[in-house]
Amino acid sequence: MDMEYLPSYEMSWGTLGTVRPFLNFHAKRDALNIQTALEQKDAPTLIKILTNRSNAQRQIIAQIFKTITEKELSSGLKKALSGELENLLLALMMTPLQFEAYRLRQSMEGIGTDEEGLLEILCTRSPKALANITSTYKEQYNKDLETDLKGETSGDFAKLVLALLKKKKIVGMVQRDTEALAEAINQAKADPGPWITILTTRDSEHLNKVRCIQSPNLYLAQRLETMKAAIVQGVMVSHSEEDLLCVRVAYLRQTGTSLYTALQKQFKGDHLQALLAICRSED
Repeated sequence: MDMEYLPSYEMSWGTLGTVRPFLNFHAKRDALNIQTALEQKDAPTLIKILTNRSNAQRQIIAQIFKTITEKELSSGLKKALSGELENLLLALMMTPLQFEAYRLRQSMEGIGTDEEGLLEILCTRSPKALANITSTYKEQYNKDLETDLKGETSGDFAKLVLALLKKKKIVGMVQRDTEALAEAINQAKADPGPWITILTTRDSEHLNKVRCIQSPNLYLAQRLETMKAAIVQGVMVSHSEEDLLCVRVAYLRQTGTSLYTALQKQFKGDHLQALLAICRSED
């Protein structure tokens, strides 16, 4: 192993992710192999390398590639590939924070707002992660995330997403919250206020006791059930180094079919092979 190219970040073999640091990592070798693969439009080689390296390792490869070629690796991928495979590998080349900021931006662009896309990130990320995503969004797009959310949403949904963006862990009494939620929903005109407050300010352990939200893993599994390329890629890339194994288990319980098998029924070609590489195996 060439220690010059092995960063000092924490290894993640104990995580519930499916993509982990490649032990025999050599960034220059990878960069040169990728350069050749791009010239030959060799998608299988690109997939093999990029789906078998952690994000931190991919960032190092991109830096070495730029030093060698004086070009951005992402630009090379755009020229050599197309369609969903291009989108997937470009997603893998973003840092995790950049990718989450990108997904939020995509959810607000175009005609109509992808409300589920916003909720997926805002509901499943910690307050600290959301603060970092907000900063990255500002750097990446020179726009304020809170301002954009206000402009792209309205009514009670706007209140919800803005509260989620600023959520903090607050210890509350289970009995009090249960009564407040029951009172809010039993009124002649349901009051969304208490629901928004409790759902966005209580920690996950507290919410599990109230039983007013589902497991994040189940929620993500249900998102994957759509089998829409953008959603599948978004969830799998975002959670590939964190908890995709848990999402796979939730998917199997929810559908009776493993995610690995479901992907093979929906996608094909090199795009499928890249998705399977991130998914890793059958359950």
